[in-house]
Amino acid sequence: MTTVPLTTVHLTTPPAGASGTPSDDAAADPQQPERTPSGQSAPRARRGRLGARSAVAVLLLGLVAGAGGGAGTYALLDGGPTARPADAALPEPAAGATHVDRPEGSVAAIAAAALPSVVSIEVRADQGVATGSGMILKAEGYILTNNHVVAEAANGADVTVTFADGHEQPAELVGATPDYDLAVIRVDETGLEPLVLGDSDDVVVGDSVLAVGSPLGLEATVTTGIVSALHRPVKAGEAAAAAFIDAIQTDAAINPGNSGGPLVNTAGEVIGINSAIAQGPGTTTATGNIGLGFAIPSNQARHTAEQLIETGTATFPVIGVLLDPTYQGEGVRVAEGPQQGTPAVTPGGPADQAGVRPGDVILSIDGRPVSVADELIVAIRAKAPGDPVTLQVRSDGDEREVRIVLEERSSGQ
Repeated sequence: MTTVPLTTVHLTTPPAGASGTPSDDAAADPQQPERTPSGQSAPRARRGRLGARSAVAVLLLGLVAGAGGGAGTYALLDGGPTARPADAALPEPAAGATHVDRPEGSVAAIAAAALPSVVSIEVRADQGVATGSGMILKAEGYILTNNHVVAEAANGADVTVTFADGHEQPAELVGATPDYDLAVIRVDETGLEPLVLGDSDDVVVGDSVLAVGSPLGLEATVTTGIVSALHRPVKAGEAAAAAFIDAIQTDAAINPGNSGGPLVNTAGEVIGINSAIAQGPGTTTATGNIGLGFAIPSNQARHTAEQLIETGTATFPVIGVLLDPTYQGEGVRVAEGPQQGTPAVTPGGPADQAGVRPGDVILSIDGRPVSVADELIVAIRAKAPGDPVTLQVRSDGDEREVRIVLEERSSGQ
């Protein structure tokens, strides 16, 4: 399965006159030939614009003809006892029938509460314009989004935020991390209404959710669905700056431009930040929703956002090994030797201290089997530095459990 971060496709409107409705010039066809008293056809004359008097005369003649025609019609209808015009009155709704009940917890109620706190983001760089979504994180102007939406802001690109009421504000980059594909920007504005980050550990498969954002540049769009799966190991972005996400999977329609927007539960709390969609084999760009969207869990978003606001950078946990991407057997194998000058097992690192050696095979983490390198990396990234994990390790055919305390590393190291 291929996953791609959500980029934006701009919708365009057809140029004037291209809509299939002819313009005034296109409608100005030549007049039909006129007959002279002798029966000969008179030369065709180019149709011009009618003068005011002629137009009034034509209008009056039309009204007279219409009145006459109408009178004649009614006269004919009156000729029979039941020949009356049809009654054109359509059925009216019953009293109170147009009222729709939208109780607390309904999709409409949740959307009405969430939309004012969701923004559209535009980033203008030399190579083009990128757009995405974001959510108000704090009343003092802090906004959470995806790193891939505002990545060019680190190189001086201009960032503009459009709020639900239509007003715009320039924004500055507070901090970003490609490792979790999260970023915080800030506008010079106070009194904003933030959304609440809920507890993503409480989410279960089948929960109803709403995805809110600006897909394809269509601001304030809401789609609905359910949580389809949890703990999906998702790798999004280019290899050099890939994000490893222990993702929430949803079938709510997510499209390019939804990046950075919230995934909201029925309590109106944010349980995820929409970040990527699945595409078929061989596809490298986001082409649209196929019912497989992925969101960064809100607990991870909260932890990382707090770090970005406080320090401008974020940290992530590591065990201190290099993994062998060519290994095809059971589990995940530690590289057998250095790669580009980096040791397979970091000397003095967590794995080294626990007795993990080059060529060892890691079969599971905390009882959860792993079969590819991305699964192990995502499982580790879902933890926090200082957390203990238990690995099932095979060395020369012998299996054992090792306990490792995760080490901290900063983005960019």
